[in-house]
Amino acid sequence: MTPADLSRTVLHAVRRAVDENALRAPVPARVRVERTRPGGSGDYACAVALQLAGPAELPALEVARILRERVAAEPGIGRVEITGPGFLSFTLDAPSDSDLAVLDAVREQGIAYGHGGALRDEILQFHHAREVRAAVTAHAVRRLLVSQGARVRISCDEAGDPEWSRLGVTVDAYGTPPVPLPRIRPVPAGATAGELLERLGADAVRWGLLRPAGHDRAPLGDDLLVQGEANPLFRVRYAHARARALTRGAAALGFTSEPGESLEPVAHEGVDIAASEGAAHATHAEPAPYESAYAVHKGAEPLAHAAAAPSAPPEAPARPLLDLLADHPGVLLAAARHRAPDRVARQLEAVAHAFFDFHDSCPPLPSGDEKPSAAHRSRLALAEAAGTVLAGGLSLLGISAPAYL
Repeated sequence: MTPADLSRTVLHAVRRAVDENALRAPVPARVRVERTRPGGSGDYACAVALQLAGPAELPALEVARILRERVAAEPGIGRVEITGPGFLSFTLDAPSDSDLAVLDAVREQGIAYGHGGALRDEILQFHHAREVRAAVTAHAVRRLLVSQGARVRISCDEAGDPEWSRLGVTVDAYGTPPVPLPRIRPVPAGATAGELLERLGADAVRWGLLRPAGHDRAPLGDDLLVQGEANPLFRVRYAHARARALTRGAAALGFTSEPGESLEPVAHEGVDIAASEGAAHATHAEPAPYESAYAVHKGAEPLAHAAAAPSAPPEAPARPLLDLLADHPGVLLAAARHRAPDRVARQLEAVAHAFFDFHDSCPPLPSGDEKPSAAHRSRLALAEAAGTVLAGGLSLLGISAPAYL
């Protein structure tokens, strides 16, 4: 069960309670569930009982008990507890099944994983000044909202800069709108599109403009072009390229991914992907910066210190990455609702970091004379899912996700 599934399950329980006259309160449009904080009870929690207590004219604890009765028996729910003044805490049944559901969803939906119809009834219009950061931000906000089903129209104070087209920006109308419209107003970039493009290129410009929150100044220095661990854009795109390289390496070794439960770390060294891909990919072998960036990230040659890593509980290295993938649809929806593409950029940075940690501890490719196993196929499935989520997020930001760096 994914967080989105759990949210729908709780919302269904609210509707049932209202239909059965156990609750007399309006059914909310959505129910928000959040991952339990450290030290909390269960896997997820929600405050819907507190939200409904006032309209229902019942104590929050009583509302929570009514909802617990209707949620506890649902498939995928292991245990439902009431904590504090009326929070519902959920422990999911068979966590591995939940993880497999996430991986299956990513595989089926591809880069559209996390897109949905929560905003399908909304028709929105935004206006912005003739300024490059405002234009790029409005364009990214439009893409996020459309990914959640909304229809969006963007207008600008005056005719746009012709260079905006090189950044993928489109505007629907120009001039003063007949009625006041919500404005997209980030801190200005302090340079024109042409000046930024000449120095940085389209992808780095878009990342530099979108990564900071709109109320923060956008740092647009040459560090956006650095191919190293210190550059978040490079890390995100490198993680995506590495995931694609794993798929190619597995194909060269004669196996493919298959989601499963064998994600525990193993005590052996990894394999050089470029070498394992064989002669068929010789013309696309990754250049030295691609490998050296990984070494910079980890302070060692790629995967070379995996053998020295201490043993960990099964799935420990995979858990942060699995959790981030499960939370991705919620992150996209929240970014759309708050008109905040910077939330997507931060999510991608977190996924890339978790991907590298998992990659180190649980090599998806066998080494030496080792034969591909179910564990390798399972790890490869998780790595590929991470690559897909990174590609989808970059696409929403209007940034390319090359398979080779």
